[in-house]
Amino acid sequence: MLTVEKIGGTSMSQFQDVLQNIIKGNRKGDEYYNRIFVVSAYNNVTNWLLEHKKTGEPGIYNKFLRGEDYSSALDSFCQRLLLINDGFADIGLDLKEARDFIRFRIDQAKTLLYSLGKVLASGYVNMADIHLAAREILASIGEAHSGWNSVNILNNNGINARFIDLCGFNDNEPLTIDQRIHREFAGVDFSNIVCVATGYTKGTEGIMRAFDRGYSEVTFSKIAVEVKADEAVIHKEYHLSSADPKIVGVENSIPVGQTNYIIADQLADIGMEAIHPKAAKPLELAGINIRIKNTFEPEHPGTLISRDYVSPEPRVEIVSGSRKVIAVEIHDPMMVGEVGYDARIMHYFQKHNVSYILKSTNANSITMVIWDNERASELIRVLKEVFYQVTVKPAAIICAMGTNIAMPGFLYRAAKALHEKGINVESFAQSLMQVNMQFVISREHYEEGVIALNEALCKR
Repeated sequence: MLTVEKIGGTSMSQFQDVLQNIIKGNRKGDEYYNRIFVVSAYNNVTNWLLEHKKTGEPGIYNKFLRGEDYSSALDSFCQRLLLINDGFADIGLDLKEARDFIRFRIDQAKTLLYSLGKVLASGYVNMADIHLAAREILASIGEAHSGWNSVNILNNNGINARFIDLCGFNDNEPLTIDQRIHREFAGVDFSNIVCVATGYTKGTEGIMRAFDRGYSEVTFSKIAVEVKADEAVIHKEYHLSSADPKIVGVENSIPVGQTNYIIADQLADIGMEAIHPKAAKPLELAGINIRIKNTFEPEHPGTLISRDYVSPEPRVEIVSGSRKVIAVEIHDPMMVGEVGYDARIMHYFQKHNVSYILKSTNANSITMVIWDNERASELIRVLKEVFYQVTVKPAAIICAMGTNIAMPGFLYRAAKALHEKGINVESFAQSLMQVNMQFVISREHYEEGVIALNEALCKR
């Protein structure tokens, strides 16, 4: 059985646990093999290189954009990576070889960035393309660092491992992402070697152009399809659970066990990705199941995401959502009976590259829930100039999802649970497929609402 397995940044930072729980476990000899690991950068490394994913705090990339001294920043960054390396010395990392590798890779990056800066200064090129190229170069350093270290540790622990460097630093060939992956894996005998691949892949189309920080999952997906994996495994620091354990408590957060790709899409739509939706689709079409496992509970089978699974018994599998959304309502007395009124609204959404999470309508009002960000602010400003009445309210959205909830009772139980906590449902949506009940509530009630729905719908 050939598996492709992705290891996230938080897990990578505790590689001693990855080594014992995931790579070694109870295996020995040939049991180590027939596995490909796709690794993320260690925790926070990509934040230092680009910008903090949650807070937006600028990293080295911002220095390149502003024409500041990114070279010295990369030198300081290198010292931080060497400190990370020190933490793995006792599990087999050769510190001298690891230091030489990352210093050389950072020097290569400096040379490329310097060349890009010169080309940019010439004024003959598209600035956005040069900036994107710089972003890709910087991002790739993190995965190269963690990937090389992992292979060195495995080999020093008696496991035959190969570093699959998809960053393309050592060639100038104009390969697409798929072509590079195909070339690097061609002819590999997986039965006697563990492959460790970088989560970043260089390609002519630019992997970050379409996927930005979700690129490692795209590489993971493409590798699994390329090698015709029997299963794609994602190792996280937590289970895919009925609700966020940080909100409901670990004891009340139940591992899902099984679900399908439709539910994975619902999660992605509210920003709680089990896997990036553009990474999930190729796996789904290829008939490859995804298994999400907890790095720190290796004996637990985790949650299997498959194409056709439907729960044999009616149940809500996951309660999730976000408190970082805005409810936007457009009201117009002339809307009633006017064909295509919402098409006018969508014109502005498309123009400002804003997608909605929920849409609910009545005779003369349309309510949409969108992410609370800068693009939303600009869109709302324009909507207020164009339409009769626009009401904007900071909000939270909570979703109750399941593969088998299309029957009487679930909506009643959900609404009752919120009512009993004094939480008003300000807007609601559910499609005919009935896999996702979406409740819009006040932000201040978000955590309380998640707890209430998890208790009422997910406890078994």
